Amino acid sequence: MQPLTILIVDDDAETAEMRALVLGTAGHRVETLTSSVKAVEQLERNPPDLLIVDIMMPELDGLELIKRVRRNPRLKDLKIIVMSAKAYEFDRKRAMEMGADGFIPKSIKIELLEEQITKIVEDKMTLSYWGVHGTLPVPGAGTLRYGGNTSCVTLEFASGRMLIFDAGTGIKALSNHLMKLGRTRLEAKILISHPHWDHINALPFFAPMFIPGNEFEILGATHGDKSMREMIAAQMDDVYFPITLKEFGARVFFRDLRQEKFVIDDTIQIETLLLSHPGYCLGYRVNFKGRSICYVTDNELYFDDDPSYNPKYVADLTRFVSGTDILITDCTYFDAEYRTKVNWGHSCVSRVAELAQTAQVKSLHLFHHDPDHDDDTIDRKLEAAKTALGAMNSSVDCVAPAEGAIFRI
Repeated sequence: MQPLTILIVDDDAETAEMRALVLGTAGHRVETLTSSVKAVEQLERNPPDLLIVDIMMPELDGLELIKRVRRNPRLKDLKIIVMSAKAYEFDRKRAMEMGADGFIPKSIKIELLEEQITKIVEDKMTLSYWGVHGTLPVPGAGTLRYGGNTSCVTLEFASGRMLIFDAGTGIKALSNHLMKLGRTRLEAKILISHPHWDHINALPFFAPMFIPGNEFEILGATHGDKSMREMIAAQMDDVYFPITLKEFGARVFFRDLRQEKFVIDDTIQIETLLLSHPGYCLGYRVNFKGRSICYVTDNELYFDDDPSYNPKYVADLTRFVSGTDILITDCTYFDAEYRTKVNWGHSCVSRVAELAQTAQVKSLHLFHHDPDHDDDTIDRKLEAAKTALGAMNSSVDCVAPAEGAIFRI
């Protein structure tokens, strides 16, 4: 991040100076004020690039200060971050409604401060991979580069909002990461594609679910008369697993989804599509400020000569992913493998490449690898996908993300 001029407004002078020291050491020019009233005058006279403001202050609280700033056309480009000891969801939402660009709890580790500020100022979505295999986890020497965990991907926003896609064994790696960061008052939405084991069976090992003060909403498709809550609870029945839903310390909500559209935090638009897979399986498209990511795993794209080929479904799917910045999609098989596994609910290289090209996606991410595919096999599959795209003179960028891979959009 380029050096910024930063104004910190906090009636706790010692805390403000400590943050100023950290940010100044990182190359930013920082000024502090303990009076929000004086800050109004300072902002009008000499606007900075970034305002960091507390909520609870005498004279004029932080939310009112933000409201005044957002009314001033001269300050329309000013980035605002609320940094408060009030880590309640209500206060975070109010700050965003007033016009803040991000919210950082004061409990954050000081060494992570600049990283969090950078995320907010750049206002990018952060896409992280925690598990990329399908069906079964495959630990061992053959999966050291790509990792052997099953499906789990996160998408984080500058506002602090986190979306978690699926809860395969990769969610345990995510759990370890979040616990190491010491994040408190964690809130996230867990978007389940479908309830096959490799997409839900590690949810009981997600440690933040057991911590009071955290809050999670688990969303996914119903299966006839079975709700998402019933399906998650069933795999944690004490006959099969010693810990039940009742043991969760966090507040956990469930929401049944169909093929629909909904909005989170007024700015994050989510669209779902029923996919070609046994049972009910949802693909997700996330649209945010002109950018988008599609998560389409466990999806079968039949060859044109197959009796099950459905041109309407292919057209619907193509529209669904059209023009997306990143398409994360099921590419379980090579073409020859797929010929022997038709109707298993997964796709092969050439069909995935064709979808990406036809839909004019910007980047194709190969995902949900067969458990028999080791690192070298995934390398070959990636090359096969690139060759298929090249044969179509495609400009689509193609990658096979590994566990730990991070992309900012």
